Amino acid sequence: MVGPSVSERATAEKARKWTYVEAVPPRLGRVARGPLGMCYIEAPMPDAPAPPPAPPRRARVALTVVIAVLTLALDLWSKNWAWENLRRGKPIMVIDPLLEFSFSFNLGAAFGFLNDASWSRFFFIGVTALALAYMAWLAFSLPTKHAYGFVAVGLVSAGALGNLHDRLVRANDGGYYGVVDFIKINYPWGGSWPTFNVADVLLLVGVVLLFFYLRRDGDELEEASEQGEAEASKAATEADADADESGEAPQVAAAD
Repeated sequence: MVGPSVSERATAEKARKWTYVEAVPPRLGRVARGPLGMCYIEAPMPDAPAPPPAPPRRARVALTVVIAVLTLALDLWSKNWAWENLRRGKPIMVIDPLLEFSFSFNLGAAFGFLNDASWSRFFFIGVTALALAYMAWLAFSLPTKHAYGFVAVGLVSAGALGNLHDRLVRANDGGYYGVVDFIKINYPWGGSWPTFNVADVLLLVGVVLLFFYLRRDGDELEEASEQGEAEASKAATEADADADESGEAPQVAAAD
């Protein structure tokens, strides 16, 4: 007596795994008919797990504000300390001979840029105002998935506000407004880097971090911007349609 072939055994094994059903709710899958006249459930593919929801924008904006406030307070405190203790005193050597605290009054930008230009104060006040407006736009436009982008916005905002404060309220004995610098790095071979302050460090770190964010996750910002434009266009179209409908209603009433 010849036994069943390999293919016959495989068909029978597969048929035993099928489940006979008379009626299947659609949510369980698609009903198909297999060999031997039996029915089985072809189960749907499981859905991919949904990504976790992005943090709310309110939390990210709050993070930006907290970072900006704390680092701005540190910058203003350090400048006031330098103004009171270093302006008429001797430099303080922190790490001999590489790092020292030495008072300098900067009429230009970070690291002494445009220090001798008479128009530099008003120029940098205008530039700072534009930069702060851009930071505010980023805080309300960046995708909330990554927190470090909002940290960068907070650091840049604090650095800009710190130096803006000095340009608006702090003047030297000659009546010229400028920024207090006091951190000085000396080269081992002689000479030194231009004196700077905490706000300059915040600006540098924030800009580098923001540049890294835009290079790595800038596509998400573009997608969010395009989505916002699409939603705004859709809302405008719906508003126009509603206005057209409301404008036609009185004409129909008048004809009646």
